[in-house]
Amino acid sequence: MNIDGHHYRTIWLADDGWTVEIIDQTRLPHVFAVERLQNVEDAARAIEIMQVRGAPLIGAAAAYGVCVGIRNDPSDETLAAVVRRLGETRPTASNLFWALKKMFEALEPLAAGERVRAAYELAAQICDEDVETCRLIGVHGAKLISDLAKPDGAPVNVLTHCNAGWLATVDWGTALSPVYHAHNDGVAVHVWVDETRPRNQGASLTAFELARHGVPHTIICDNAGGHLMQQGKVDLCIVGTDRTAANGDVANKIGTYLKALAAHDNNVPFYVALPGSTIDWSLSDGAQIPIEERGEDEVLKMSGRLPDGAVALVEIANEGSPAANPAFDVTPARLVSGLITERGVCDASLQGLSELYPNYSKTR
Repeated sequence: MNIDGHHYRTIWLADDGWTVEIIDQTRLPHVFAVERLQNVEDAARAIEIMQVRGAPLIGAAAAYGVCVGIRNDPSDETLAAVVRRLGETRPTASNLFWALKKMFEALEPLAAGERVRAAYELAAQICDEDVETCRLIGVHGAKLISDLAKPDGAPVNVLTHCNAGWLATVDWGTALSPVYHAHNDGVAVHVWVDETRPRNQGASLTAFELARHGVPHTIICDNAGGHLMQQGKVDLCIVGTDRTAANGDVANKIGTYLKALAAHDNNVPFYVALPGSTIDWSLSDGAQIPIEERGEDEVLKMSGRLPDGAVALVEIANEGSPAANPAFDVTPARLVSGLITERGVCDASLQGLSELYPNYSKTR
C-alpha cells in the first residue's frame, strides 16, 4: 500500500539485513512511526501491545521474532525458549501458532550453524506468501462486490468491522482486499467503517488506510450498523477472522457477532475473508476457540489528539468502575453467507472448507 507516494509493507528487514522494522500501529492515525525489533522481547512486546495486530501480521511478526530471537544463540534451548515466549503473546489468533509451528519444525532438525540463515529465509517466504494469499482473496472477493454494482453508478455499500486491511496483514489485507481490488477495477464502492471499540481499530486504522488509497468511506459508531441495514444502506458485510473452526464458525473482533445477527435479520450478505492459515482444523466448532481477555484500561481510557496537536491518553469512564474486555466473539457458521479465501469462496461449513483444502482437512 502507498503512504505519501511510498510503498510499504507492514513488516520488513532494515538495511542491516537482520533488524526487523514494523509500522507502530498504536500511534496511528496521528503519527506514522517505524519501530525496530532486535530481539525476542521486542517482538513479543510488539505483538502483546498491538504495535502489530491482525492474525496474518501476528504470524509474520512471530516468524521474524524467531529470527531475531535466535540470531546470537541458535541453540536448541534458545530456539525452544523463543518459540515458547512468542506463543504466550496472544491466545486467539491461529496464525501465531501456525507460523511458530512452521518455523520450529523447519529449524529444529538443522544444525545450529544453519538455523539463522534458514530462519530469515523462511520468515521472508511466509511474508511473501501472505502478500500473494491476500491478493488472491481480493481477486475472489471483488467479484462479490462487482456483482452488486448498480446501473445508476451509485456505490456498492460495504460494511466492515475492526481492521482487516493492509495493516492487519503484510500487504493487501483480507476483508479490505476485495474492496481495494474492486476500487482499482473502477467499481464504485463505499465503506461503512465501524469505529470498533474499545481500541477503535476501524476509526484509526481502517479509515487511515482507506483514505490514503482514495476509497470513499464513512466512520460510524458500532451501534449504527443495524440501523443502516434496516434503511437499505448496506449491500454486504465483509469482515476478517482471527481463527476459523473446521465447521466454519469464526472468531473476530468483539462486536462482529452482533453485526452478523443484524445482517441475517435484514437479508444482507455477510462474508468472512481469511487465509487458509487461519483455519484451525483441530477445533470442531467455535465454542472451543480461546477468547482473549485484555486489560480494562482499553475500555476505560482512550487516546486522541488534543487541539495543540499533542496525543494523550485520557480517562473516559466513571472513576472506580471496573470494566470487562473480551477481545473477540464467535459468529456461528449459520450466520455466514460464505468464506472468501485465497482458493475461492466456499460455504461456511466443514464440507465447504474441505472442498477447498482437502489435504488439510484430512489431518483432523
